[in-house]
Amino acid sequence: MERPATDLFLSLTPERVLEAVEAGGLSCNPVCYPLNSFENRVYEVELEDRSRIVAKFYRPGRWSEEQILEEHRFLEELDAEEIPVATVRPFPDGGTLRSIEGIYYSLSDRRGGRAPDELDDLAARRLGMLVGRLHNVGARRPAPSRPRLDADTYVREPVAWLEDHGAVPRGLRDRYFGAALALADLADRRMAEVATHRIHADLHLGNVLFRDGLLRVLDFDDMATGPAVQDLWLALPGRDPETLRQREIFVEGYEQFRLFDRAELRLVEILRGLRVVHYAAWLARRWHDPAFPAAWPHFGTDEYWERETADLEEQVAIVRGEARPAGGDSSAGGEDDGVIEEEAALTNKDFFWDWEG
Repeated sequence: MERPATDLFLSLTPERVLEAVEAGGLSCNPVCYPLNSFENRVYEVELEDRSRIVAKFYRPGRWSEEQILEEHRFLEELDAEEIPVATVRPFPDGGTLRSIEGIYYSLSDRRGGRAPDELDDLAARRLGMLVGRLHNVGARRPAPSRPRLDADTYVREPVAWLEDHGAVPRGLRDRYFGAALALADLADRRMAEVATHRIHADLHLGNVLFRDGLLRVLDFDDMATGPAVQDLWLALPGRDPETLRQREIFVEGYEQFRLFDRAELRLVEILRGLRVVHYAAWLARRWHDPAFPAAWPHFGTDEYWERETADLEEQVAIVRGEARPAGGDSSAGGEDDGVIEEEAALTNKDFFWDWEG
């Protein structure tokens, strides 16, 4: 099926961006800067008074109007509790979402700051406190239109797409799909009784800003219903003893506002594996966008899929307890005490496709 031209934002010229902002009742100067974003298109726009706002244009076909509005409602609820997030500005009619050329868009105030490369102990505690408050709000009401962070959404649906589109080389399909589906079955069992609620779902450090002593959480585009631990491990993704120590500090901060079930820490390796499959399918689905081959030139090669397959098979072994992750992460939740060879240190870009660092 032919994709609509708007999937590539071909009609979104700078003039149309300014037109969209002025439709919000704001007078603009002819100044418009693109900001880093692969999934959507985000622009910083200068207003007549020289202040700046951010205009976000959602990739067509990804979210429905109701799904986007559920994100906006969550942000409004968080802001009402004085939790520092980037809130959406209402248009003159009171709504927060409009469309231009078939593309949904919203406006928000510009929030400056610096994304930390890593957390010190004080920052880990403060972020834990902030996430605890965020989850108190998230647990108040459901988000029925948003995705669930589970094996169906993050593995089985992506696997079906990859298979239908022949994305995985023929010689690796059985191994890759077998490992992915084995991980999905493990996730079903391990996550069956785990409490879920609205979460950020993509809370890596690239979505955290520090400025003037204030910590702020950005980009709720991947907001989902899922377990609380998802918003912990992404901020502290390592497997080394120092990261595990800082996770405990994060939890101590979290529990100043909300109880945390430490049994959820056994889900970290499950969630890590789900993200690996979700990430590969996301790249494959966006490969028609010229920005993606430019940013990930090795994606889709035989070497790429060989490495992905081996990593996924290893991840299944870790979850089953047949291998131990480098650093001895006790959160894997397996039953046996196998050992694997020491692996290269993981970087933020291994897990976070919108990481700028």
